[in-house]
Amino acid sequence: MSAEFELCPRRAVGGDQPCFIIAEIGQNHQGSMEIAKQMIRMAKECGADCAKFQKSELEYKFNTKALERPYNSPHSWGPTYGDHKRYLEFSHEQYKELSKFAEEVGIFFTASGMDEMAVEFLHELNVPFFKVGSLDTNNFPYLEKAAKKGRPMVISSGMQSMETMRKVYNTVKPINNKFCFLQCTSAYPLDPEDTHLRVITEYKKEFPDIPIGYSGHETGIAISIAAVAMGAKVLERHVTMDKTWKGNDHQASLEPCELQELVRSIRIVEKAFGSPLKRLLPCEMACHNKLGKSVVAKVTIPAGTKLTLDMMTVKVAEPKGIEPDDIYKLVGKQVNTQINIDETITCDMIANYNKKC
Repeated sequence: MSAEFELCPRRAVGGDQPCFIIAEIGQNHQGSMEIAKQMIRMAKECGADCAKFQKSELEYKFNTKALERPYNSPHSWGPTYGDHKRYLEFSHEQYKELSKFAEEVGIFFTASGMDEMAVEFLHELNVPFFKVGSLDTNNFPYLEKAAKKGRPMVISSGMQSMETMRKVYNTVKPINNKFCFLQCTSAYPLDPEDTHLRVITEYKKEFPDIPIGYSGHETGIAISIAAVAMGAKVLERHVTMDKTWKGNDHQASLEPCELQELVRSIRIVEKAFGSPLKRLLPCEMACHNKLGKSVVAKVTIPAGTKLTLDMMTVKVAEPKGIEPDDIYKLVGKQVNTQINIDETITCDMIANYNKKC
């Protein structure tokens, strides 16, 4: 079982804890503080544990030529990629306002720090944990600096190999043991055949002392529910108010009704995990009492007879008697009273039969 750690104040992940559900708002707010706040409230109302954004200090994330690159996409918010990103990027003061709003709403708030300076700002903002996006998972100087801040870390693994993830584990673990990995495929939207949920199982084998989760970019909720059933302890899904809005991520995001149903379904699945102990349950007693079978006499059996298998059969009987799984134990036992054909065989009919009936 994976180790538990406190990801947010008074909210642990791993072990038998419920799955921690992150509503990834990212930049689906369209550059609008009003929409961003609507989405934070929506995430809370749908039952998510955390509302998450993406914070960049653009001059540290991109070089000059990348920012000056023409951006003619129908999803563009400006003529160059830099103009586009600046339109969607909230300021420090706006982030402080959003963080305060999330606190008022009652939902945890954090962001992916998309570069080292963004991590510095998020640390000052006092987010409960850092999210490491897949683009920075093999950025080892970044990982070391983030880990040294001492905050819990959620690390996505899109575009990475198992060998790289071992290196990530060996880099972060000696510095900060409060972290988890998310299985992730960096495609938007993600086709089911490219999801590879079995990696969750491999991560659990390879890294048994940390929680494992899933970051999904597929459409719909079925795959994410399956990920939780396979043991994902942290789940991240992009969310939107409208999939038809302008932007690359909206199509692979969940609208409010989908997020609400995802959370509801996950909580049902978690209830269904139950106990590994297999036994007759109290809720099964009605069925057992009505249709549970007993050993009955296949023929009339005189008193003093030693039972053979061909003298007995199994039926739904009234009254109830010896359970079918004990029929072989009755072979060779002596009956102390006559048992009529089709009569239930009960414990008191068998000489020296001590099993409780």
